[in-house]
Amino acid sequence: MSQTKNIYKLGIALSGGGAKGFAHLGALQALNEKGLYPEVISGTSAGAFAGVLYADGYAPKEILSFFQKKVFREFAEFTIPHGGFFKSDGFRSFLKKHLRAKTFEELQTPLFALTTDIEYGESKAFSSGPLIPAVIASCSVPIIFRPVEINKRFYVDGGLFKNFPVSTIRRECDKIIGINVSPLMRAEFRSSIKYIAERSFHYMSVSNTLLDRNLCDYLIESDALFKYSMFDLEHVEEIYQTGHELTIKFFEENKDSLIKDFPYITT
Repeated sequence: MSQTKNIYKLGIALSGGGAKGFAHLGALQALNEKGLYPEVISGTSAGAFAGVLYADGYAPKEILSFFQKKVFREFAEFTIPHGGFFKSDGFRSFLKKHLRAKTFEELQTPLFALTTDIEYGESKAFSSGPLIPAVIASCSVPIIFRPVEINKRFYVDGGLFKNFPVSTIRRECDKIIGINVSPLMRAEFRSSIKYIAERSFHYMSVSNTLLDRNLCDYLIESDALFKYSMFDLEHVEEIYQTGHELTIKFFEENKDSLIKDFPYITT
C-alpha cells in the first residue's frame, strides 16, 4: 500500500503570546531571507494575527510598520464587563483596514486560526469562511476580551487548548518549523489584576504546548522575550528584532540539517 504524499513541503506553526507575537514577524523575515517560505500557516492568538497578515501577502516589515507608535488602547475599548473588560472593535477596524482578503479562501497562503468554543469546551481551527471574526476570536483572551459569536457559537482565544498549533497541520506537512514565543517563564510577582490574569493565562497555555513542541521538525523558542508583557505595544521593533536574531542564530546552529532538508536555502 503506497504512502499518502503530504500536501505541503513546509508548514509554519506560530504560538500565542500577546505582544511577543511580533517576534513571529522577525522570525518570518529571517526565514524569507534564507529562502524559506511556508506553504501553510497555523496560528493561535498572536500567531493567527501575524499569520493572517503574512498569508494575505504582506512582507513582515510591512506588517510591523502598521503597528509602530500604537498603544493597547487603540485596539481595546474599555467596557462595563459583559463577557469581557474590553471590546475588540479596535482589532476589527485594524483588520478591516489592512486585510485585502475577506475570506480564508482568498488568502495567498492557507491559514488555520485556532480558537476555543467557550460553551462546549472544544478547540476549533478555522480555515474557511470569513476571516475577521475567526482571527479576532483567536485573539480574545478570556475575561480581557468578549467572546466572538460565529454561527451561533461563542469563541475565545485558542490558547486555552492549543497555544502552539503544530498538530493542526502535522499530517499535511513534510516538515514543520514551530515558533514558540511563549515558553514557560518566571515573572516577578506584582499585586495587580493585569499581572494575575496574564500569568494565569500564560501557565494555562504553556501546559498544553508540550505535545506540539515534540511534533516540530525544527523548534525556535527562547526566554529572551520574557521581559515583554502580553499587552506591550511600546517595544514592537525590539520584539521583532529579537525574533529575527533568534531565527538567524537558529539557522547557524542547525545549518547542516536545514541544508539537507531544504537544499535551496541561502546560507
